[in-house]
Amino acid sequence: MELRGWNYVDVILFSGDAYVDHPSFGAAVIGRTLEAAGFRVAIVPQPDWHGDYRDFKKLGRPRLFFGIAPGCMDSMVNKYTAARRLRSEDAYSPDGRHDMRPEYPTIVYAKILKELYPDVPVVLGGIEASLRRVTHYDYWSDELKKCLLCYSPADMITYGMGEKVTIELAKRLAAGQRISDIRDLPQTVFLARKEDIPGGITDNDIVLHSHEECLRNKRAEAENFRQVEEQSNMMHAQRLIQGVDGRYVVLNPPYPPMTTEELDASFDLPYTRLPHPKYKGKRIPAYDMIKFSVNIHRGCFGGCAFCTISAHQGKFISCRSKESILREVKQVIEMPDFKGYLSDLGGPSANMYGMSGKNKNACEKCRRPSCIHPQICPNLNTDHSKLLDVYHAVDALPGIKRSFIGSGVRYDLLLHRSKDEASNRAAQEYTRELITRHVSGRLKVAPEHTSDRVLYLMRKPSFQQFYEFKRIFDRINREENLKEQIIPYFISSHPGCHEEDMAELAVITKQLDFHLEQVQDFTPTPMTNATETWYTGYDPYTLEPVFSAKTPREKLAQRQFFFWYKPEERRNIEQSLRRIGRPDLIQKLYNGMPTAMGGHKPQPAYGPKPKSFNPNFKNENNRAKRHSEEPREEKRGRNRRYK
Repeated sequence: MELRGWNYVDVILFSGDAYVDHPSFGAAVIGRTLEAAGFRVAIVPQPDWHGDYRDFKKLGRPRLFFGIAPGCMDSMVNKYTAARRLRSEDAYSPDGRHDMRPEYPTIVYAKILKELYPDVPVVLGGIEASLRRVTHYDYWSDELKKCLLCYSPADMITYGMGEKVTIELAKRLAAGQRISDIRDLPQTVFLARKEDIPGGITDNDIVLHSHEECLRNKRAEAENFRQVEEQSNMMHAQRLIQGVDGRYVVLNPPYPPMTTEELDASFDLPYTRLPHPKYKGKRIPAYDMIKFSVNIHRGCFGGCAFCTISAHQGKFISCRSKESILREVKQVIEMPDFKGYLSDLGGPSANMYGMSGKNKNACEKCRRPSCIHPQICPNLNTDHSKLLDVYHAVDALPGIKRSFIGSGVRYDLLLHRSKDEASNRAAQEYTRELITRHVSGRLKVAPEHTSDRVLYLMRKPSFQQFYEFKRIFDRINREENLKEQIIPYFISSHPGCHEEDMAELAVITKQLDFHLEQVQDFTPTPMTNATETWYTGYDPYTLEPVFSAKTPREKLAQRQFFFWYKPEERRNIEQSLRRIGRPDLIQKLYNGMPTAMGGHKPQPAYGPKPKSFNPNFKNENNRAKRHSEEPREEKRGRNRRYK
């Protein structure tokens, strides 16, 4: 501030992540966006929330507001595994340290700021606030929680991707409006008494079940979620209103998806693409992952039941122009340690770039959370030509040796046969080019399960499509004399999944010669269809009961089948298969392999508890720890690979 001659700033942002001036980090995007609009911005990354709060005082009070961006991941997902154990590192902190942010930093930071500066507006943004904007289930406290504003003294939530809403909010405050009077701003959430809701509650509003009703009736919470998800993914959404504690949470509809010009303007801001110099000599794991990658679009129309992307970015794809993408790639080429290899040229799903509905009027009325489940919408343009054009332009740049696709690929889009033959040819061309030119030895795809019943609940395509894609993958490898590997991701304990489903998954993946390592135990995260199903016991769309594995014993019983090939797991797996009435699968898994029983009488692993059973017994805890619980992202780049 002294160097710039500033005696005040307009906005001060507090971030739970280390500061990296890169378009993949939310605080940098919002800071650069405000700066480009003419506002003075300061950013305080990972403030110390203990002691005298000096980090919260050092810059004084802003002219307009404090903004809280707690991090690129929900703080609890970032910190804990599905078994509620501490992760190996915090990917967004220097050297992966765990002590750089509190749990639920949104609440902690807001309380400190309001204590120090009670008259300054505090605005919440980012993933944590966005996904907790109405009543939601919190897995880590195991309770149904209210809108985040009910626990925080903040004035407002801005949800979703924040460029448009943050600029408009700053302009209104700069024009002299009080934040308590800003009630019509799209993509915001606020608390109000009934008489203070602008226009009152009308027939055009969707009134959700109150928080108190959701506590009494889990089915009401499931019904709420369907309304929230549908409105999050509509072109012209309605206002949502929910009663809580004698007041109302009011969710204004989101802004329309960003245009190409608007998205280009965001990505073309003068990012240095580097961590702040204060981190010199320290490693920020998340930055290492994306250092040489380029994001080419936002949004995802997959609508996977366990994913939060559509709740935050929406299902409509916003694409950058080829020119904007090339400008960023050229920036990467100029980086001193760049060796010519782009680690990723992708997005939330790698191959949705340029795709949208053919009839826009139909899209404006559509309520489907997914454009490709249960079948690919006939109105969806699945042409890969624009994406191929981007790949060719990037690969033609001097300084680019190879551009890899690190983001997940939707193979159901590649296999889809539309009425447009040109689109079908482009899909075939894309598939061959992807495998021959853009795979760094391993291609990541996400079948997630082998049971079609479970896959339907996941909103994923039938496993038969994985078989078909693998046949194409293997054929192209033979024709091109390549030795690429296909890396499938799988999830255990997803709602609707039983032990028998996991046992059959083990047999099927064995037949495909996979020894699975890239796996994940289902983690309930706020505002996903799967989490609401897991908590309520109902499918939010059909309201039919759905089984979920919930206890550590039930989850471990499912997860063990990922590791059928490990000798130490065989005894428990055989016992489980006998208990669930599927001893026939023992032969399929272990045909010709030496027995694991060693002549000892098998002990029940998951049957009736013996009298001496202790849920904290050391051996069972150690067995649980042997099973992978780290998120897939933390395993990338490690040498534990498989065929």
